[in-house]
Amino acid sequence: MARQTLQHKQSRRQGNKPPNPYIYRVTVEPDEDRYYAEAPALPGCHSWGYTYAEALKNIKEAIELWLEVKKEEGEPIPVEQPQAIRDADLTVGVLV
Repeated sequence: MARQTLQHKQSRRQGNKPPNPYIYRVTVEPDEDRYYAEAPALPGCHSWGYTYAEALKNIKEAIELWLEVKKEEGEPIPVEQPQAIRDADLTVGVLV
C-alpha cells in the first residue's frame, strides 16, 4: 500500500493523473490444446495460453494494453455493466 501511495504522489507531482481502476468480466475456455480468453466488453481484446492460469494472466495483460491504447488515443474507455460483473463467473481488475 505504501508503494502505491508513493507512486500516486509521484504521478501527481509530475502532472499525471493517478491510474483508474476498471473491472471486466472475462471468459477462459479450452480450445484444442490451449485455453482461449476474452473480455467481451472490449471488442477485439482476447488472448490465449497453454494453461488456464497462463490464459488468465495473458488476458489481464491484454486488457491493460487495450485500455492504455484507448487512453493514449483519447478514445472513451468502455465500462462494464455492474450487473454483468455481479453475474460473471470470472472478472479481472486492472489499473490504467
